[in-house]
Amino acid sequence: MPIRQLPEDLINRIAAGEVVERPASVVKELVENAIDAGASRIVVTTAAGGKGLIRIEDDGHGMDRADLVLSVERHATSKLSEDELDDIRTLGFRGEALASIGSVAELSISSRTAQAESGLRIDVRSGVRTGPVPQAMNRGTIVEVKNLFANVPARLKFLKTDRAEAGAITDVLKRLAMANPAVHFMLNGSDRSPHNWPAVSGTGALEARLGQVIGDDFSRNAVPLASARHGVVVAGLAGLPTYTRANSLSQFYFVNGRSVRDKVLVGAIRAAYADYTFRDRFPVVALYIAVDPGEVDVNVHPAKAELRFRDAGAVRSAVIRAIGEALTAAGFKASTSVADDVLGAFTTPAYEATAPTSFAPMPMRQSLPFSGYDRPMGAGSNNPFSPAFGTIDGLNEPSARIEPEAAPALMEYPLGTARAQMFDNFIIAQNSEGLLLVDQHAAHERLVYERFKAQLASGPVASQSQLIPIVIELPEEDCVRLEEAAAELERFGLYLERFGPRAIAVRETPALLGNSDIQGLVRDVADGLAEWDSIAAVSDRMETIIARMACHGSVRSGRRLRVDEMNALLRDMEATPHSGQCIHGRPTYVELKKTDIERLFGRSR
Repeated sequence: MPIRQLPEDLINRIAAGEVVERPASVVKELVENAIDAGASRIVVTTAAGGKGLIRIEDDGHGMDRADLVLSVERHATSKLSEDELDDIRTLGFRGEALASIGSVAELSISSRTAQAESGLRIDVRSGVRTGPVPQAMNRGTIVEVKNLFANVPARLKFLKTDRAEAGAITDVLKRLAMANPAVHFMLNGSDRSPHNWPAVSGTGALEARLGQVIGDDFSRNAVPLASARHGVVVAGLAGLPTYTRANSLSQFYFVNGRSVRDKVLVGAIRAAYADYTFRDRFPVVALYIAVDPGEVDVNVHPAKAELRFRDAGAVRSAVIRAIGEALTAAGFKASTSVADDVLGAFTTPAYEATAPTSFAPMPMRQSLPFSGYDRPMGAGSNNPFSPAFGTIDGLNEPSARIEPEAAPALMEYPLGTARAQMFDNFIIAQNSEGLLLVDQHAAHERLVYERFKAQLASGPVASQSQLIPIVIELPEEDCVRLEEAAAELERFGLYLERFGPRAIAVRETPALLGNSDIQGLVRDVADGLAEWDSIAAVSDRMETIIARMACHGSVRSGRRLRVDEMNALLRDMEATPHSGQCIHGRPTYVELKKTDIERLFGRSR
């Protein structure tokens, strides 16, 4: 086949494939144009997930006749004063969006400047422009896009459901609202619940806008970022290490006012929180980076969603330092080393008893400066531990519970026999070779996970009915995802149904979980569904779902266990594969051989 020049209409439709990926892409391009035009109020209206209608109304500067006619031509823009791409200070700059949209949809643009007596309107159908004609309107611009991809059926059939596309539009507008707190955003339509984010200004404007979009809960559980290093200014809010989500969808990155996805920033967040959060948990972060426009290239992605830093190392360093300083100021510090923690958990025993009834306490001795060290403290002294002195709150509460001598046969088990429970969280066990410290929550988490897998392999997980259904309030989009996935979740023993527009009622829960944190479990599953973006992925992500269920259904830290319960946990660990680590990758027990303990006391020399 010989080479031929493609017709203009086909060229525009091919170009639209890069710029207009889905209805959310159209909303992004048009709202960015409104922001660049100086709008202080932007109203977005959609229908049928944006496939039927997208309407953007703003109160920006507007366009005169010449600009309006030229705006729908390819590569026509007012945002590049010179033919240079290394100093871009606007959101748009290519001049492709309107021409691309007009080639795959019915496009209408109405605009009026402050000096004009009336507005003008042009229409574009299949890349062919008509107009302009007079239009009565206020100052600003109104853009309507109807029947998106109607003339490109191959593109239309690859779009998702109306709900999914509407959700993508909401996400795009949320990010634009977060980046522009001084602009009033409104989102309406027959396919959604309305959103209204009024403009905020002054001190605390950024925090107020993040509270509007993400929620006040985030603002209350985050620390402010304010740092400048190597020409990189870092601002925003960083969630506390204990305020995490099951995925990274709640991590937002903005560079010079542009919402982006960037591996450098993702890696910097992971590194900054490495000492504070678990591997499968993601902190909630709204990160705002300001750099010289000449130090960043935004012309590396068709949708301008990615960029490239000239000095990525400086940006990474600035972000890590800003978050580290903010978390340290809030009172959070990273541990020095795992070895120090392990050694610090063991102390020299005060005595060695041969029988419980033969113990006689030694008289306490007082050590005072410039005095003798051998003077016993009597009952009438100022000894705060003396009965005559009175009691101290909390003194009689033990930090560890010692169990009676166990049968010698138990010592031969690999994990030995339980000797004590320390801080209501760690089991101290002894076998014939040494001492073991077991994390009861991490260990039981692995056991519950393996039991879930075994039950799923033989059929649906057994469930137990709730006497009173548990009602959980969630965002509407999360409720929709859970409702659509309800049939699949029943395989895991989780039975739920819709309870109003923003709530889910849980009627049955997996029997293996017992009385666990059901609300936390449902929220984690909702986060997972949002990340996977497909109901069919529930089955494919089986291990991820049961891992989350196991985490919420395991023995919690702070629960006191009887000696038979502790030994039963040890025996189950011995019989369960992979019980040496929990599902998060943390160890479930630490073992010190007898020779290691002797070495600590210098007895091996």
